[in-house]
Amino acid sequence: MYLNNISFENPILKTIGNVADNFNIEVYTVGGYVRDHLLGKDVKDIDFVVIGDGPQFAEKVARALNSTQITTYRKFGTAMVKHEKNILEFVGARKESYRGESRNPEVEQADLLTDLSRRDFTINAMAVSLNKNTYGNVIDPFNGQKDLKKKIIRTPLEPMKTFFDDPLRIMRAIRFATQLNFQIARKTKEALFNEKERLKIISQERITEELLKIIASQKPSIGLNIMEQTGVLELVLPEISDLKGVDERGHFKHKDVFIHTLQVLNNISDVSTKLDLRLAALFHDVAKPLTKQFNPDTGWSFHGHEDLGARMMNRIGKHLRLSNETIRYIKKLIYLHLRPIHLAEEGVTDSAIRRLIFNAGDDIDDLITLCRADITSGNPKRVAQHLANFDHVVQRVQEVEEKDRLRQFQPPVRGDEIIKICGIKPGPLVGKIKTAIEEAILNGEISNDHESAYQFLLDIKDQYLNETFQG
Repeated sequence: MYLNNISFENPILKTIGNVADNFNIEVYTVGGYVRDHLLGKDVKDIDFVVIGDGPQFAEKVARALNSTQITTYRKFGTAMVKHEKNILEFVGARKESYRGESRNPEVEQADLLTDLSRRDFTINAMAVSLNKNTYGNVIDPFNGQKDLKKKIIRTPLEPMKTFFDDPLRIMRAIRFATQLNFQIARKTKEALFNEKERLKIISQERITEELLKIIASQKPSIGLNIMEQTGVLELVLPEISDLKGVDERGHFKHKDVFIHTLQVLNNISDVSTKLDLRLAALFHDVAKPLTKQFNPDTGWSFHGHEDLGARMMNRIGKHLRLSNETIRYIKKLIYLHLRPIHLAEEGVTDSAIRRLIFNAGDDIDDLITLCRADITSGNPKRVAQHLANFDHVVQRVQEVEEKDRLRQFQPPVRGDEIIKICGIKPGPLVGKIKTAIEEAILNGEISNDHESAYQFLLDIKDQYLNETFQG
């Protein structure tokens, strides 16, 4: 079914088409490459469907491109060729059938239309011929081009079967809707809701991979809202689902923490593409439901939610299969995210600023970005006032950092120096003395340099030695 013709100027595609013609093989570029080409996007990863043996054809292409980087997956009938900055993936046209609770399909060879029908969404179920006589002809049996123009996510076949066969497509539908800012067609969305429980048979790694792509999108709140509307959020991120709702007693009420969280996440996404920082924004208030308390005189409070939230990230991060480094980073920002706000409200002392810089270290800029994003309200004047107060804190952080150099703090006096000067053995006393020196620097009693710290050590060593001796 040739609907129209598009121009492909990519010389790699011409080469692959020539290889196919030389061996009398049909080959098509399919899926995301076609979709993104029609959307005017530049793509380095290209998928191909071969009418025949995909890996065998990939070997011929690799030779033609003088590429030695080819990986073959005979079990799955696929092969990947790396050429310069491009990743080329080849697969033979196939038909898939599923049984019961398994995501592993039975696969057999098929024609192109059958292959396209097994694809997840119409916008990914288009192919373009690369053979000379039909080069550039678009095969679009499910009106993918029409759905692209209408900005619709829709399954090629009956959506319930599509999601039953491969439940990961539930997350992919939400991901594409978020990345492209498309709507999910009504029947597709209903099927997504009805089949969401089948996500439980998908590995956490694959679910997290799609989730992180949603978080990395230009406006991640689109995807999280769809997840909430369809019940997927409760399955994938139950702690974030628990943030929903507003409690009201008398004239006291607190804002919907879920809506607030999405606002903070969007605010971060407007200024940073750093995925770990976006995750910190998503989880920064995760413990509020567990720390919520009501006082009839003062209203609602969430005391200690930053401490409990940081501790909760150990379990949440491991469940999502996040790296230990990412978990540590998110925990730190959750734990510290109220500090700069409190400084803006309670007054800014050099000592408090030093401790903030000392605790945040290299992540101080990200912490400030998170805190600024956390200032949300329906009252623009209130937001402006809070931001003005916060700007003063940021200015003081810059001034103290420039003066005291605490961002990458290293004790000016090392442990081996303390041992030598005090004539003691390695042990807890060394740590106590080192902490005393750090506290003196943070309190502004001495400068953050070796000479001042060395002199301070000489001044306090007898006191600590006497306390130890008397103890």
